[in-house]
Amino acid sequence: MHNEIKHEWIFEQSPNEVWEYLTQAELIALWLMPNDFKPIAGHEFQLLAKAMPDLGLDGVFHCKVLEIEPCYKLSYSWKAGSGNGTFTLDTICEWTLEPQGRGTKLLLKHSGFKEANYAIFSGMKDGWLKKIEKMLHHINSNQEKLSL
Repeated sequence: MHNEIKHEWIFEQSPNEVWEYLTQAELIALWLMPNDFKPIAGHEFQLLAKAMPDLGLDGVFHCKVLEIEPCYKLSYSWKAGSGNGTFTLDTICEWTLEPQGRGTKLLLKHSGFKEANYAIFSGMKDGWLKKIEKMLHHINSNQEKLSL
């Protein structure tokens, strides 16, 4: 089993526009999940999903902003478990943005998966692709509204 997920996307939008969807709680909620994110190093936040008892997850992802460089890099811890105070998932999610012409190359590295996390890893590998497609849809919809 691999212990990290790596994906790369090219957006037509500027790094600043993509950055907003990674760092504004209300925009993150549109494509990922409800949260109380703040773009401040050291800020602890939660991402909320439906409980997934088959995977040993209560649906609360406990995160902490580890590094933040506006419009360039964001990393945070991503921990979860069954709700008994023990984390069976303890990973790092890292986003990097690079200017690409007028647009942006967005890179995701989600690392630290253990053998016991195989089912979660498998689901998240494809899940990130679907979530970013959802983000792209929202960014494009917002741009269409602005150009009207």
